[in-house]
Amino acid sequence: MSDNFEKALKIRELAKKHNEFFKESIPLIASENVMSPLALEMLLTDLGSRYAEGLPHHRYYQGNKFVDEIEDLAIAYAKQLFRSDQADPRPISGTNANIAAIYGLTKPGDRITVPPLSGGGHISAAKFGAVGLRGLDSSDYPFDNDEMNIDVDGTIKLIREKKPKVCLIGQSVYLFPTPIRDIMDAVHEVGAKLWYDGAHVLGLIAGGVFQDPLREGADIITASTHKTFPGPQHGIILGKTSEETWKSVQRGVFPGSLSNHHLNAMAALAVTLAEELEFGNEYARKIVENAKALAVALNEEGFNVLGEKKGFTESHTLVVDVRKQGGGKLSSEMLEDVDIVLNKNLLPWDSSKNSQDPSGLRIGTQEVTRIGFEKSEMKEIAKLMADLLIKKRDPSAVRSDVRELKGRHQMIRFCFGQEKAYTYHEIFR
Repeated sequence: MSDNFEKALKIRELAKKHNEFFKESIPLIASENVMSPLALEMLLTDLGSRYAEGLPHHRYYQGNKFVDEIEDLAIAYAKQLFRSDQADPRPISGTNANIAAIYGLTKPGDRITVPPLSGGGHISAAKFGAVGLRGLDSSDYPFDNDEMNIDVDGTIKLIREKKPKVCLIGQSVYLFPTPIRDIMDAVHEVGAKLWYDGAHVLGLIAGGVFQDPLREGADIITASTHKTFPGPQHGIILGKTSEETWKSVQRGVFPGSLSNHHLNAMAALAVTLAEELEFGNEYARKIVENAKALAVALNEEGFNVLGEKKGFTESHTLVVDVRKQGGGKLSSEMLEDVDIVLNKNLLPWDSSKNSQDPSGLRIGTQEVTRIGFEKSEMKEIAKLMADLLIKKRDPSAVRSDVRELKGRHQMIRFCFGQEKAYTYHEIFR
């Protein structure tokens, strides 16, 4: 056996260890999910070795006749699911979709208004992210800590003052729907486009349980497709806008920000779109039910869960202030050590705080819901977290209980063939 073969086997062994870790862990990262076996199968096809540039039936490569059919269907399914006039399934990630939107809607020097990072805004909309790299003049919306949402009156004032070309709505901490309709008069008054980043809540939008941005005034929605929407790590753009604007956005996709668009992932996205047409409402409804149940249970266990005034959350996400438990960094690391996986996160008052040591934790229920956790088991998760962080129970005992709870959930739900849909951790052993 050669040394280089040993190197390859080392990677395989580490991947198997990763699978085993997540097989035993409770996954609560708000930006992750698992695909169905049918969607996962698409990643293993010959599509993953091929290239397609441009739009269906107008390619720069031969050999795309079946790719064109797949992409046509992905577009059709997306337009049906989201009731959109336009859909582009080519972006290879949510951030790539955002970059395409920035290129398509703006030019350097244009003004844009965005959510603040400490209020849940995404890094691609920050001055050090894609917005800044495009050379845009960005201004943050004021944030209402009590409402855990943008401050409507302050946002309207900002839009009228700055007269931006684009108003970006959308967060990576999304507890409650953004009051789009309340700010649309100001958006129209200054002649701006409204862009909605729906990466985190795309599956909730698809299921009809969160908000409907395209009917509320958004020109386009950008999103990743692997959070509440349980597809591959890919992206999508949806539109209800003028053909001129849509063509500009599509030029932002290709040739603006990508060449080939990862055809196997695009096919997996098409499969997931079809599954969401079948199961999307039930799945989205259960995600939110579980998030609400977990928030209440954590609050009852003694954690400071934000958003209590409005019922903690209307999405898959909840946010916990863990300053009393040592802060977000320490708490998330302690939980990982007992196989509860979530992430530290900035809270609204952390604007001047180191993002590597924030005050909070961000928790998502989309993946545990996908593998069959019910509302009653949210109480078990909350108790395990409290046992470790508040009651200081022996970590080895907590870890044992975590693994017992997770051991009951090794099947993927809300997909075709779900009676045989084992998780990756069972398939790749």
